[in-house]
Amino acid sequence: MKAIEISAKLRTETGKASSRELRKSGNVPCVIYGGGSLIHFYAPRNSFTGLIYTHESHVVHLDIEGKKISAILKEIQYHPVTDAISHIDFIAVSESKPVVIGIPIKVEGVSPGVKAGGKLRIKARNLKVRGLVKDIPEFLAVDISELNIHQSIKVGDLSYPGIELVDSKKDMVLQVATARGVAKDAEDAAADEAISTAAAEASAAAKAETSAE
Repeated sequence: MKAIEISAKLRTETGKASSRELRKSGNVPCVIYGGGSLIHFYAPRNSFTGLIYTHESHVVHLDIEGKKISAILKEIQYHPVTDAISHIDFIAVSESKPVVIGIPIKVEGVSPGVKAGGKLRIKARNLKVRGLVKDIPEFLAVDISELNIHQSIKVGDLSYPGIELVDSKKDMVLQVATARGVAKDAEDAAADEAISTAAAEASAAAKAETSAE
């Protein structure tokens, strides 16, 4: 797994007001879990560019005022309007203890099924793996060079040295379907969305009627 280094500072104050001031000054409030006690810190927003805007996974080597901690990304929160990073959670890791982390897949090869007119449908963009940090790759290569129409690759079909796939072996990763099959899936998704919207509107109307009474 690739590494990225970030210099940060400890937070002397926590809470909404403090976090708001940090964001105004171009910083991102962060928390590290898993090291025995929570560590609240912050770093400039641009320090996280190489970590956030990438399709690869990284281990983060944090230097928090001289204290060195290795961590992996747990969760990112974004501003609902501007999409600016508003908060990041990390999990401390050790070289000797396995971790569970989501790793992006990378499709490799040319499928004969796709060349014959089929459509590649990717069902899982990321897969969870368990292993030591040193053994976890930046991405999981998935070879489709022997995949024909109506064939698929499931989690159980994949294996990688030094790590264990955590997702169910029956979960589909990707498949090559006919154009008709892809269209049908799109129609089913649209129908499901229409049903959900109708149900939500009915519920809202019922609440409004109750309130009026």
